[in-house]
Amino acid sequence: MIFPATTALFAALLALVYVGLSAWVVAGRLSGGVLHGDGGNNTLLKRIRSHGNFAEYVPLTLILVGLLEASGASRGIVATLLVVLLIARLLHPVGMLAPKNSPRQFACRGGGVIATFLVMTVAAVMLLARTL
Repeated sequence: MIFPATTALFAALLALVYVGLSAWVVAGRLSGGVLHGDGGNNTLLKRIRSHGNFAEYVPLTLILVGLLEASGASRGIVATLLVVLLIARLLHPVGMLAPKNSPRQFACRGGGVIATFLVMTVAAVMLLARTL
């Protein structure tokens, strides 16, 4: 089996983003004196959901792209998918904290979600095509 080096590199980078999001949630909890839940703090809730959304989508996406890379997909395709994923996951929390219905909210949050779904879908379809 081919070692998915490109996926490994981006998994490490995304792990650092996840640690950053975790620290962001902890900082929000400390500044608001909230140990559990969001304490009714809307900004903390948005931080928690940004962190949770990352945890919900990034692992499966990395698995899909890693399998694609291990199946022999071109490094260019794999790298493109992972660059898009990294940018998407950096944009999403920016959009979560943007003013409601603002262009920044739509561009960053919406763009981040759409790009994440696009990467997942492309990787899944390519894997299906390679295995069927």
